[in-house]
Amino acid sequence: MTTPTDERAPVRPGGHAAPGGAPDAPHDADDRTAEITRELTEELRRRRTGRLVRVVGPFTPLLLLAVWELASRTNVLDARFFPPPSSIAETFAQLVGSGELFEHAGITLTRIAIGFVLGAVPGLVLGIALGSVTTLRTLLGPIFASLLPVPKVAIFPLLLLVFGLGEASKYVIVAIGVFFYVFYNAMGGVLQTPQIYFDVATANGAGRLQRWRTVALPAALPSIFTGLKLAVGGAFVIIAASEFVGSRNGLGYLIWSSWTTFAVAKMYVGIVTISVLGYLSTTLVTVLERRLVPWSRQ
Repeated sequence: MTTPTDERAPVRPGGHAAPGGAPDAPHDADDRTAEITRELTEELRRRRTGRLVRVVGPFTPLLLLAVWELASRTNVLDARFFPPPSSIAETFAQLVGSGELFEHAGITLTRIAIGFVLGAVPGLVLGIALGSVTTLRTLLGPIFASLLPVPKVAIFPLLLLVFGLGEASKYVIVAIGVFFYVFYNAMGGVLQTPQIYFDVATANGAGRLQRWRTVALPAALPSIFTGLKLAVGGAFVIIAASEFVGSRNGLGYLIWSSWTTFAVAKMYVGIVTISVLGYLSTTLVTVLERRLVPWSRQ
């Protein structure tokens, strides 16, 4: 006679339990091993893909240029509108050799630098002020909100009437565009600062100006630098558009005059130069941010 304690679930060859029996431990171990193998394989695949992307990534612009060159030489692209990059490079070398490109680039950068300062400083001050003082924000906020949607290039004819065709109109149009980028990012940075920081400063006897300097400004700096980087790109867009119609020099004028004479390769040189200068300027602001606002890095 067998007692209940003597009953055992039938075991099949290889350690597999019959249905209704105890869990199949070897089978579970095999599943876990297969799962770990799949995870390791997927991780290795991701790492190989990441290394490939890091190696190939920097050369993708060259690959694009090679495809462009081939397509233009084989008439897949119309060479009248998309000249081969080699032809553009030849034109670039000619403009550099004659000094014409440096002259136009220097004039454009000067206009941007002066207009940038004229717009960024008041944008920073007013942004922090309106972000810190509710009354100012309530009174002046709607004014800035109504001016923001107005295209800055649309008011350039008015600026030409007021300031003439000289340099002042270019400085002002850049300053207006830069102002709004910096203003709204500075105000947003202050508004996102936890109120407890201001309360602690007040409890320690800090006045309003001291709270702005020691609390509001440092807290808003990451957002301010975001606005500055956006403002750099916006400044290049605005100055190029203004130089199309209101100047006899600068990179915008170089592009426009090349278009009027159908010098397409020369036009591309102006476009690429603006792109490179904009990239370098944004990189410079990023370097300053890392030096001045180390706490903003993730």
